[in-house]
Amino acid sequence: MAKVYLICGKICCGKTTYAEKLCAKNNAVLLSVDEITLALFGQHCGDKHDEYVERIEKYLSNKSLELIQNDINVVLDWGFWTNAERKSVKEFYKSRGIECELHYIVISDETWKYRLNKRNIAVLAEETNAYYVDDNLAVKVASIFEVPDEDEIDVIQEM
Repeated sequence: MAKVYLICGKICCGKTTYAEKLCAKNNAVLLSVDEITLALFGQHCGDKHDEYVERIEKYLSNKSLELIQNDINVVLDWGFWTNAERKSVKEFYKSRGIECELHYIVISDETWKYRLNKRNIAVLAEETNAYYVDDNLAVKVASIFEVPDEDEIDVIQEM
């Protein structure tokens, strides 16, 4: 049976790059909340952003089941920033008898700040379709992110 790979890490830590490599290695399909949100709503969803993300995650969770039933591995590139979110998603798949692996991307603060700056430059130059992360957003997401406990992690990838 196919399985699900959850990619966990801070914003702009290299999750998508890692997820793409994992897809190639495991003949998997990448399901990305950011990809859909940016395609439909662009950079600025305003107050509706969290609502849109929640709806897209629900849609992609259901779509992943369809793929898995067709023996296609799935990589979820969502960040999985909180313990509660990770627990909920793992239970969603476990209750359906689907194997699930959490891959945690570890990044130093120095490298993270460098990548944020590099990404922001690329976004402003329209060289990438990613979120621009200003200082306020960086502080906000850093405060939300909960490092996974050792027993949550199946694979650690240092960037």
